[in-house]
Amino acid sequence: MHNLLSQVLAVHAEGRPDLFRAGTRKYTDEELLGIFADDARPVFVAVDEDGRVLGHAFCEVQDFRGSNNMQPYVSIYIDDICVDETCRGKHVGKALYQHVIEFARELGCYNVTLNVWECNPGARAFYDAMGMTPLKTCLEQVL
Repeated sequence: MHNLLSQVLAVHAEGRPDLFRAGTRKYTDEELLGIFADDARPVFVAVDEDGRVLGHAFCEVQDFRGSNNMQPYVSIYIDDICVDETCRGKHVGKALYQHVIEFARELGCYNVTLNVWECNPGARAFYDAMGMTPLKTCLEQVL
């Protein structure tokens, strides 16, 4: 997991060094333990027959049923999907994504959402190919 989380961070640090620090990982060990212990933050891991981690999907169950201003629904937010760079192009990401979709359907979720950084066109192309469409746009003006 550490290797994949470092790979995720490296992609973002290369694309937006003004925001992300190179040489770090997306989560600390303490944060990982908290995520793994939280039922509302499921993590799915793809492994090969030898138990080698090929990829992961970190998710969050978002429950809007008690919201004052939103329709009552439950959503799955994909915080991160990462496939080991040595395994890309072998449909590991697609399998992880489809597993998240099936999990969301089993929970009765209305939708699955995620954010994708503009500095990562490969990820954007992948999500487009999975059938995702824009929900909203986050804009910035660097000062």
